[in-house]
Order: sequence, then C-alpha cells, then structure tokens
Amino acid sequence: MKGRITFGLLCAAVLAFACGPRASTGDSAGAIRTSRARSSAPNGPALVSTLNVVVKNGVAMDFRVMNAGTKRLEVNFPSGQTHEVVVVDSLGREVFRWSKGRMFTQSLQNKVLHASDTLDYDAVWQNAPAGKYTAIATLASENFPMEQRAEFVVR
Repeated sequence: MKGRITFGLLCAAVLAFACGPRASTGDSAGAIRTSRARSSAPNGPALVSTLNVVVKNGVAMDFRVMNAGTKRLEVNFPSGQTHEVVVVDSLGREVFRWSKGRMFTQSLQNKVLHASDTLDYDAVWQNAPAGKYTAIATLASENFPMEQRAEFVVR
C-alpha cells in the first residue's frame, strides 16, 4: 500500500516536471523591451516604431511600426489584439485605454512585414480635459514586443 502511494507521487512529480515551464535561450525569453527600435540582426534595427499625437478636436494618436530591415519579418500575436494605447496623466493615473470595452478573438495571428512595410494603428480620445499627458503605445507581439511614448498637452 505504501509503495503504491510513493509510486503515484513519483509519477505525479515526473509529470509536473515534464509539463512545467522551461527557460528559453531564444530572443524573447521573458524580456519585454521598451525601446524605439529592436535589432534582429547584428547589422542594424529591424522594426522601428513611432507614436504621433495630434491635439485638435480630440486627441488623435497614430502608432506606426515599420520593418526597416531588408528581410521579411513575421510578427506573431497571441490573440486578436495587436496593440494597445494607454494615456496617463501627470501623476501616472490611467485616463484612457483604447481597448476598454472592446472584445478580441482568442486565436493566434501572424502578420508578415516585407522590407519597408508598416503596421498603422490609430486611436482617438474624445473630450479630453485640459492637462499634461503621456500616451503609451505597445505592440502586443510575442516575438517583437515594443513600446513607444509621447508627451502632449491638452489646453
């Protein structure tokens, strides 16, 4: 009886070890980059992001990601949400989130970017009160995560 219990516990431990998380030696091993460009090759950046904010009849934010390299890249997304745009006030409190109230598919998706191809994402914040803000745009990619920030003032 005692041997059966020990054997059962040993099997459960082996199964837990075999199915558990592993450290990856790949480029996306748990590190989230918050940079302007991401290098995929030793000769220079592959993806470059920009965030433009225009304050006129609301706040219009344009997040653009471009393949600045010479090789095609496949950008992988874990769900239907490809990006996020968040606005925080001068105290760091969130005042706007693009995805709030939206629903996204739970299926994986991939986008192929050839040399000079771009991904463009727009967000509009209506009725913004006066103040100083920071817009934070992120690419929700598994293999090329990036973040871009832009400060702006609403008068």
